[in-house]
Amino acid sequence: MATRNAYLITVSSLVFLSKLIAKHIGAVPPAIYRLFQSVIDARTASYAMFQKLAAQNPNPEMERSNASHKAFIDALVEAFEALGGKEWKMTDGPADDGSDLKREDLDQLLLTNRFSALDLEGQTAAGGHGDDASDEESDKTESQAASAPKRRRQPKPGKGKKGKRGKKAKKQQAPALDDVPLESYRIIQGKDGISADYLIAVDALVREWTELRSYLQGVWREVAYDGLNSAVAGAVSTLAVAMIQRSAAAMFVDFPGHDSFEAVVNAITRGDLEKAKGDSALSPGPREGDDGLEDAKAGEAEVDVKEHFLLHAYQDLVDFLADFQKNRNGKPTKRMLDEIGDWNPELNLREARKEERLRWRRAYTISWLYDLVNVHSSMVAQRNNTSTREGEKEAREDMECYGQPDPHPRIFGLNQFASAISSLARRKNSTDVRDRILPHHVFQLQCISPSADQGPVLAPPAPNFRPRRDVDIFLDPKYERFGRGFLRAVNALWKSFERDAAELGDKERNKHKHLLWWIEHDIGVGLGELKYLRLWLSIPPSRLSDTRPNGLWEYSPFLCGVGLMEALELAYRVSMVIWDRIPEQMSLVHLHNMLVQTGRLKKPVEIFASISTLFQSAFFLDGKIPTTGFGKALTTLYDKTGRYRATLARANRRADARSGGVHSTLSPDTNRFIQRKSNLLLYRQADWNVDRIPDADVPVRSMLGRVRLSQTKQTVDPATGAVRLEETDLVRRARAQGVSDQELLRMAASIGQILQQLPGGAGRGAHLSSDHLANKRTTKEAGTAGRGGGGELSGRDLLALLREDIFRDVCGGGGGGEGEGEGEGEGADDGVPPLSSINYLWVTVEGLLMFIMMEEELASRQNKVYLRSYEESGERLAGKRQWLTLEALHDMEDECLSVMAAVFEDVSGEFGHRSYWADVEPGKCGECCGCHHS
Repeated sequence: MATRNAYLITVSSLVFLSKLIAKHIGAVPPAIYRLFQSVIDARTASYAMFQKLAAQNPNPEMERSNASHKAFIDALVEAFEALGGKEWKMTDGPADDGSDLKREDLDQLLLTNRFSALDLEGQTAAGGHGDDASDEESDKTESQAASAPKRRRQPKPGKGKKGKRGKKAKKQQAPALDDVPLESYRIIQGKDGISADYLIAVDALVREWTELRSYLQGVWREVAYDGLNSAVAGAVSTLAVAMIQRSAAAMFVDFPGHDSFEAVVNAITRGDLEKAKGDSALSPGPREGDDGLEDAKAGEAEVDVKEHFLLHAYQDLVDFLADFQKNRNGKPTKRMLDEIGDWNPELNLREARKEERLRWRRAYTISWLYDLVNVHSSMVAQRNNTSTREGEKEAREDMECYGQPDPHPRIFGLNQFASAISSLARRKNSTDVRDRILPHHVFQLQCISPSADQGPVLAPPAPNFRPRRDVDIFLDPKYERFGRGFLRAVNALWKSFERDAAELGDKERNKHKHLLWWIEHDIGVGLGELKYLRLWLSIPPSRLSDTRPNGLWEYSPFLCGVGLMEALELAYRVSMVIWDRIPEQMSLVHLHNMLVQTGRLKKPVEIFASISTLFQSAFFLDGKIPTTGFGKALTTLYDKTGRYRATLARANRRADARSGGVHSTLSPDTNRFIQRKSNLLLYRQADWNVDRIPDADVPVRSMLGRVRLSQTKQTVDPATGAVRLEETDLVRRARAQGVSDQELLRMAASIGQILQQLPGGAGRGAHLSSDHLANKRTTKEAGTAGRGGGGELSGRDLLALLREDIFRDVCGGGGGGEGEGEGEGEGADDGVPPLSSINYLWVTVEGLLMFIMMEEELASRQNKVYLRSYEESGERLAGKRQWLTLEALHDMEDECLSVMAAVFEDVSGEFGHRSYWADVEPGKCGECCGCHHS
């Protein structure tokens, strides 16, 4: 849309200006050619798609728009060739010099000293006339006439009322071009120009959701058939939904008032959704190397147009909302019940006809949405009754030190989606809410609903797969896996705190005990333990099953995956808060280090060695592990973090976090010692936009770290000719870890090769995604570009890379790119650590038992260090254990240290054995997991 500050160039003058520029400017920068080519590619690809759509659904308006669009593409091609683009493609081509200008470089190139060599009056910058000025005069006049704005006819002097003379209009001085941002320059192709631009943006959005949905289908297939942990797929899916949300939001900034899903589809179908028949075929779009103007190649996969544009999911959502509004009691109308009431979860989709599969999915989707709104509404209504529950008042009082985590249950992983849909469903009858349904809502619903458009290629059901498989492994509600399940760890730690509070008089343990109560309640309800909900409020039974009360989860792998993802993140948060608030874990880490350094332990205990490495900066002052002066090292750490300024800063952060719900309240940023964040936690804090994650939190050898390195500008030392990466925070930290400049360059250039090696053929060599149409880079360019090897990755490729990081965090394994594990120096970064996979609460239980064993043995010996700490200090239990640790580290009394060393030697197993998935059989994301490449 043209604004007062927009500077317009008409299509009619574009070719003339290009010829004039080519005549007077010697060398056109390669970045201009690439920019031109990307625009032509984007327009051509969109034109091809709309041609097919127009052929299937004849529409005079669309045909006129396509003709106008084709004329504009022809003008762009002519302007491109006038600037020498054809010669550039034949000689150097897109990989001419490998330069990859960033946005700020391109702005400077285009807008600095712009047109300094040109004067549209035919003069050069030196003030003389060009040799061909007279030959260009007629073209110049035509260009000026085309581009000059029309002036209002001014009334002649003396006309009008007597005594009234028109004021002389002041000349308006045009703003200097140096002050005009790049966004203010627009090419206008006629009266339909803005509409065509909107169609281009819509086409890019449709291509993006098509590519991402296709990739996600493959990921969820791995969950069902290859044992991939559903939390990995849930995190990848959440990132994809956020991508669609951001892309749509960015598009609607330029086209306000067109922010609904219906507006997007209406733009494509010209307001007639019914013409997009379900049996029509549409090519997914041209691939790399196609010119985009030819018909789809023979054998290219055809897709249902309605499926391609997510229209089935959209229509199911609209019909559900309309039906829910009629009764507003959580039950379908009789007419809807007749349509969806016979949903059969055992239907053989391979043998069913396409129409049967679509009806089956529609019944599932609407029934599932009824369950979603009913459960979410029940949770909201339950908030008004929380104060009447037994123990609520006491829990609130004891939780004050934590800033009161949000006590209200949520549907883990989908709470925002559930809130949005519930708010639309509970409006008055016949309220039209279609303008409030956004593209990412429909995309997310499409991902939630099972695929029903693959026909004969549908595989047989996955053997022994259950949507709640990984959720039940994590929770272990029946206590079948000793030391693994989250609920059993909560129960064991609860009993330990209860014992400390009741028998030993440590009332502080009540606060930690009630924090565990909150988290068990939150995670249990959030992952479908509806027995909690039914104690408070009656809700309609699940529409999906007469026998399974938790049909919302039990028939939804997507909900289980995203829910488990959030549960793992919350379990990590609460574990780090507890570790930060009780002294035992800090004490054990320092005692273990002292016993190893002094030789009292023949070899490190693996679990404590791993903890010391993972949380080195938290447990040791300035991240330096002491080799002598062990007591002073711990005392100094306590003193530094306990100073007034540090304490006040933490208090302020906690006060700010209290209004942000459980995730904010339990943020590691409010901790005194342990502030390291898991990979899942980083994504949430960045609102699932990885570009917002600061370099300081990105592991150097992670896939995200490599992407950042690939996008870092490279510089050349004029004296030595050595190539180095510009010194960003990430580069500086990598060098501090001992990573050489040569290794950094190799990591920066590895993205293309890594993509080719990833499972599923998602690499750039096998599939160059078209959702970022302005970035047609090859794998070779990704490895050799001089200013940032990777360029801008497609959304699909970025997800493929981030999945590796997510897998490492959730499952503790996975492939990485070449060069993994080659870091040198203290604290070398070997990629994303498995922070989300460890059952820290069970590790805490083991630590408390170790202290009990030490206390009993030292008490039986009447050890003097023990007596000073426990009988003379007058401290509560936690203080006594802290005092015992400090006394042992300072005095180094032999008997005391011998007892402690003996207790440490009894600890068996590795850190990875404390994983939630450690003893799961292969194929279910445990040890020797078969769900990932080697």
